[in-house]
Amino acid sequence: MRFRVIFGAALLFSLNTYATPTGLFNGTTLQGTQLEQALRDIKPGSILVIGENHGFSVHQRQQVEVMQALRNLGHRVSVGLEFFTYTDQESVDFYRAGRLSESDFLSRIGWGSLSFDFYRDQALFPHLSEGSSTLALNAPRGLTSKVAKGGLASLTPAESQLLPPQFAVGRDSYKERFLRLMPHIPSPEAGLRYFTAQSIWDDTMAWKAAEFITQHPDQILVIVVGEFHVQFGGGLPDRLKVRVPQAPILTFSQINTAGLSDEDVVEEMEPSASEGARADYLWLAPAEGPGL
Repeated sequence: MRFRVIFGAALLFSLNTYATPTGLFNGTTLQGTQLEQALRDIKPGSILVIGENHGFSVHQRQQVEVMQALRNLGHRVSVGLEFFTYTDQESVDFYRAGRLSESDFLSRIGWGSLSFDFYRDQALFPHLSEGSSTLALNAPRGLTSKVAKGGLASLTPAESQLLPPQFAVGRDSYKERFLRLMPHIPSPEAGLRYFTAQSIWDDTMAWKAAEFITQHPDQILVIVVGEFHVQFGGGLPDRLKVRVPQAPILTFSQINTAGLSDEDVVEEMEPSASEGARADYLWLAPAEGPGL
């Protein structure tokens, strides 16, 4: 706690002395940096995870900027998206190959209310000609919904087969943060079910990403995912480290500063006394718009 008070006070003094920061910052030192500097030492076989607030065009542009910077450095870049379920990988492949129109593709995968305009550029970024891919990473929605309502015991044998091999729930500190965000959950048992569903998302994405990067160590895999899955390494990054320990993991947290006070910015940026930095890099920008 003393660390957080001193650290936060120093950061707040900085924010009151200068304008509220925008741009890219080292998540540990909070020193400003450039994207090229942040990516300078990344090697093929790495996984870069970008957390976002869904639906903000600023965040979309920043994600594509990261991908383009990697390509400019000479890397082959594949992209994994939380918003596609792994059971739809064939449909993703058909869409990327031009065998499905965009409207038919979205209909086939049951795309919901989330506007595809925000994710089209990321989905289309990989160059198929160089062997790069667009990956569907997440668990089927019906699977996680059923677990949230009835727990793992409610799954049929066929549904259980959809779980990642050696599935494990997230670490305790991640569970505590998750439950703090879910005050409406009526009981500890319900909290465990919801957290198990959350962990299925994380562990499934880690499983499919690990499979891909193990088979394609000459590429860099960029994963676009909701911000909470990235924060403090407790969700997706933690499961990646378990499933593919040989792959370097780099995390970016995109922080929307629109409407935040200086104190809010301090709270968003500062490392946790128990869990460390929110991410390897923090990308701060006002992201006006509806969001999702």
